[in-house]
Amino acid sequence: MLRNARALLIPAAALLFAGCPPSNDKGGGNAGGGDTILLGEYESMTGAEATFGESTHRGILLALEEINKAGGVKGKKVDVKNTDDQGKEQEAQNCVLRLCTEDKVTAILGEVASSRSIAGGRVAQKNGVPMVSPSSTNAAVTKVGDMIFRVCFIDDFQGFVGAKFAFENLKAKKVAILYDQTQAYSAGLREDFKKAFTGFGGAVVEDVPYNGGDTDFSPQLNKIKAASPDAVYVPGYYTEGGNIALQARKLGLTVPLIGGDGWDSPKLAEIAKDAIEGCYYSNHYSEEETRPEVQEFVKKFKEKNPGYPADGLAALGYDAAKLLCDALNRAASLSGKDIAAALAATKDFKGVTGVITIDKDRNAQKPAVMLAMKEGKPHYVATVAPQQ
Repeated sequence: MLRNARALLIPAAALLFAGCPPSNDKGGGNAGGGDTILLGEYESMTGAEATFGESTHRGILLALEEINKAGGVKGKKVDVKNTDDQGKEQEAQNCVLRLCTEDKVTAILGEVASSRSIAGGRVAQKNGVPMVSPSSTNAAVTKVGDMIFRVCFIDDFQGFVGAKFAFENLKAKKVAILYDQTQAYSAGLREDFKKAFTGFGGAVVEDVPYNGGDTDFSPQLNKIKAASPDAVYVPGYYTEGGNIALQARKLGLTVPLIGGDGWDSPKLAEIAKDAIEGCYYSNHYSEEETRPEVQEFVKKFKEKNPGYPADGLAALGYDAAKLLCDALNRAASLSGKDIAAALAATKDFKGVTGVITIDKDRNAQKPAVMLAMKEGKPHYVATVAPQQ
């Protein structure tokens, strides 16, 4: 269970969550003075997407523990200060402001949700502190400025992957879309899927919104059922995704549901139970992949976190911390500009979630996987590489 706590400086091996009250201070990041490099992290450690924050944080801690055992960065120990934005955009801004101006962190890791990465990223950019998002996929995230990076693919590719799978693997010719109009992630992914699916020759027979936090989806689902789609694309987060699956099956809508990486949580099956069987979602990796990087990570993560899934958010947190520290080692100095330059020069970094090259827009070029829900767990189906 997650509990609120005061914000504390924590060693990489510890697992402490911290709240983040508002701040109006102004200032900039430090240059790694002393014998410790302090990183900041902001995640949804509580709230509707709390498993995202917990998984990401566990992955970051494992990465930093390994980095410190290997001698740290530039001979210095790396610590991280974790803050809880409670799944709220304003709190994300507050957390990043405090990390930049009060804690004077060298760089920042976070967030998962694109809307909160955009909000927090604006603060990091203004203060000249580099930020690496593990898993925010909306294209607008890195457009905030030249200090903002990510280690995940972006939604135009993820939308293409979902559409290609629906059209070619599921043989769907007609689809409906049910999306969260309050989240940049969901709204953007809906547009990218729709563009790709119609480009393949398919038809979108219904395209209806809901608001994050809704609990009754019957009006939208009845409308969708009447349109007789072959599949339904639901690019939201796992709480609503699970409830949508439950309600769809109760209404007799039995076609496959397809989601994005926002479904990646054990809570999805806990909420939806059997209703999620035979549904699919795109993700950043699968622990069933045979690549050595994957199997080594899964083994180490599960040894460190018994009973906790080595999900995609954990793997992305791990990759984000490792890639950031690799850039810190290569940077001419630990100033914000030099760190950003080193991040921008990253090529062929062998991560758990794939080989990562940062492109000119500070996005990661890498493949995606499709997962199928069977017996309450996601199972690997296929890998889709970016179009050349």
